[in-house]
Amino acid sequence: MLRPVRTIRRTTLVTAAVIAAGLTAACGPSAQTTGAAGPATAGQPSQGLPAGTLSPSAEASPTASVTPPPSASVSASGSAPAGTPAGASPTPSRAQAAQPAPKPSRTSAAPAPAARIPGPGYDSSADAQKLIDEALRAAKADGRMVLLDFGANWCGNCKAADKVFAQPQTAALLGASYHLVKVDIGGNSSANSALLRKYSPSGGTYKMPVLVVVSPSGTVRTDTHVTGNPALTAAGIGSFLRQWAS
Repeated sequence: MLRPVRTIRRTTLVTAAVIAAGLTAACGPSAQTTGAAGPATAGQPSQGLPAGTLSPSAEASPTASVTPPPSASVSASGSAPAGTPAGASPTPSRAQAAQPAPKPSRTSAAPAPAARIPGPGYDSSADAQKLIDEALRAAKADGRMVLLDFGANWCGNCKAADKVFAQPQTAALLGASYHLVKVDIGGNSSANSALLRKYSPSGGTYKMPVLVVVSPSGTVRTDTHVTGNPALTAAGIGSFLRQWAS
């Protein structure tokens, strides 16, 4: 009866020794070094990561708002590349990249200065052809029309027209839209009479003042010797000037 008991005790001691050895192997100190991967799964050998490689659980620096481009290096601590200011993003955010470049503000072109308006009366000694040529050159440069005023110093209607031309509202309209040339046809100037026939070729008896609107190219647009003069008032001359200004 004692032999079976001894056999049972010996078997129990052997079993206990085996269990103790297994616990020591399972709970003993880890042989992995810092930076190595976690325990290998069943059936797979444990593989360590190269020195300086981030572990799978490492996170990037909280100061970087976006992922740096592939060419940017990241240290083992996960910080941004050297030289990057703290809190700065290595690459622009999508919102910044989507913003269009600011456009230069546009400034309106300054208006051309008003054309010079000759005073009342007619200068019999002036070179009318030269004045007309100068006015046409200026008209080609600024796009204004040329207004030829044929009259005489003794003409009552011409004096009435001069008073209207001198009024501020009419003068502003003239200066903005016309180059005014006054030609004396009350004397004995054959050259000025020839100019009148050139720009108002219908002939006959002329009722002064004769107002002729000429385009920058030299084409006659209207001739009051043919159409009749407007009323020699601010309203009448103003309406005439606005009608032929462009």
